[in-house]
Amino acid sequence: MQRFDVYGLGAALVDTELRVTDAELRAHGIEKGVMTLVDEPRQNQLLDVFGDHLTLARRASGGSGANTVIAVSCFGGRGYYSCRVADDDNGHFYLHDLATAGVAHNGATGLPAGTTGKCLVLITPDAERTMNTFLGISESLAPENLDPEALAAATYLYIEGYLATSPSGRAAAIRARELARQHGTRVALSLSDPGIVAHFGNELRAIAGGRVDLLFCNGDEACRWTDAHDVETAAERLRADAESFAITLGARGALVCDGRELHRIPATPATAVDTNGAGDMFAGAFLYGLTQGFDHVAAGRFANLAAAAVVAQYGPRLAPARHADLVARFFATAPG
Repeated sequence: MQRFDVYGLGAALVDTELRVTDAELRAHGIEKGVMTLVDEPRQNQLLDVFGDHLTLARRASGGSGANTVIAVSCFGGRGYYSCRVADDDNGHFYLHDLATAGVAHNGATGLPAGTTGKCLVLITPDAERTMNTFLGISESLAPENLDPEALAAATYLYIEGYLATSPSGRAAAIRARELARQHGTRVALSLSDPGIVAHFGNELRAIAGGRVDLLFCNGDEACRWTDAHDVETAAERLRADAESFAITLGARGALVCDGRELHRIPATPATAVDTNGAGDMFAGAFLYGLTQGFDHVAAGRFANLAAAAVVAQYGPRLAPARHADLVARFFATAPG
């Protein structure tokens, strides 16, 4: 059985990115900066409304966990992704995109009828991303979609927090965490979105099942998760929930705990045009670093470098060649 650095579990969504204004978000009742679940008619309505807007990225395979595992693979690691797509054009496109990125997956045979999930990503001039997601068949991701052998052969299990919104997805995440514990696979969890923490906090805690090995979140998510008023207090409280963690702070860098000390990692300067995928890339680069022998500080520095590259372009992922360039740049500028 091939060994994997990261076994990811999450939604499979085909993304479309459009440029909009804050006024347009308000006019159409769209909450800025968060992920909102919508049905297919609502998503189609928004596509019609914004049909004449500038398309920044069309038909990209996405989903938070997928973006992270694809990053691991493109940097040179070994990734596996468990998801659920339908036997439709988007589903076949999605699995082909995973395979092209070098990610093994559970969708090789027997795809079910249905509609593959889609995400409409709206980018405002301040580079903030706002997501309206129709989960489609991804909502029915379940424990039977896991590959226990691949999971047992992985160094890390990575669970995206968006799975908290679906009862069957939540069950899959809990079962994956249980299998990981049985086989010595470390458990990493992303809190994913402030709205998920606010509305599905209990479900997220059920997925975590106690103290995880590695937690990813941004400052807002950390404060909501710990009921803290500032990031520093949140960081101290997170020690009870995670052996190690990384809190992304945008232009202020990141706070990384290695299990003992808390380290402030400076940001890599960037001119942000699109923050979609920044947290996913940070997690992917961080996990790549850890699985390649980096300590937490070096992994944090590399993750900031990679996230800065993503926000400086449109779309949640980098072109494959950019990953090798970033690895080379990191080692060229590493201290010592």
